[in-house]
Amino acid sequence: MIMNLINTMEQAVIAQLEEIQDRFPNICFCERCRNDILALALNRLPPRYIVTEKGRVYAQTAELRQQYRTDITVALIQAITTVQANPRH
Repeated sequence: MIMNLINTMEQAVIAQLEEIQDRFPNICFCERCRNDILALALNRLPPRYIVTEKGRVYAQTAELRQQYRTDITVALIQAITTVQANPRH
């Protein structure tokens, strides 16, 4: 079975943003601000591309590690702070 090229980091960052955005009630999460936050966070994190099911399993295992989730959270908080200070909407 052939899979498409997938950046699992992108999926993990999107999921993590959905989990933490309620902690920031005064921050705008309109589509423009949300995309700016995601782009800034992803530019601070290494990409994790997969093309096989085995790669997907490995990536899912990596996502369970606390340091992985912490790195994503830190990048998101930095991005949220930057976008809050300079919103483009």
